[in-house]
Amino acid sequence: MEVKWRDSSSIRPVRIHRGYLKDPEGSVLFEIGNTKVLCAATVQDKVPNFLKGTGEGWLTAEYALLPRSTPRRNVREGRTGRYDARSIEISRMIGRALRGVLDLSKLKDFSIIIDCDVLQADGGTRTASITAGFCALYDAVQFMIRNGLIKENPIREFIAAISVGKIGNDFLLDLSYEEDFQAEVDLNVAMTESKRIVEIQGTAEKRPFSVEDLNKMVELAWKGIEELIRIQKEVLREPLPR
Repeated sequence: MEVKWRDSSSIRPVRIHRGYLKDPEGSVLFEIGNTKVLCAATVQDKVPNFLKGTGEGWLTAEYALLPRSTPRRNVREGRTGRYDARSIEISRMIGRALRGVLDLSKLKDFSIIIDCDVLQADGGTRTASITAGFCALYDAVQFMIRNGLIKENPIREFIAAISVGKIGNDFLLDLSYEEDFQAEVDLNVAMTESKRIVEIQGTAEKRPFSVEDLNKMVELAWKGIEELIRIQKEVLREPLPR
């Protein structure tokens, strides 16, 4: 397959639709290129057993691909009787990333669950889920403050995530599935608005890559993340659609 050339240092077109679902405390339909992820935030007045009595809240995430989000149908996890290892790994990544920008002590005895369902997968679904999940989290926190559930905003700063790849001698930001298929190196990066790294996941498909290449990819990822955070702030400063 040939990669259709595009600006290697730009993210794909982004659309964020807030309040997409009626019932959740926060919900977002997030599109980046042809990847579409629906994230919903649920607030619960309880915490896991290991946090009971500590005065701290919690955040967790669940990720899943819908059956026809990909060219070939995925079997629903509930039909197989077991959880998909990839979904579990990505769920944990999303949870770690979002907890990385939270002061859990300000959530008191509440938990927030971020459900991320991929409607259409064309590369970068885990990074899109982090970026979208933050938007849903933001609206859920605002709901909690408006309704007197918490007094202070637990969000320390914004966070977003993006993928970077190396194809031949070129570095490419925000890989589509076709581009990711050809990449010799695939890197997923989650960073905060203060340019602090929460998570890096990187894999060399054919041969090891250098520290110099890693640094170049992280800098390129920051360029995309900076743009995504700018978009997040632009969208989230507007009143929530009713």
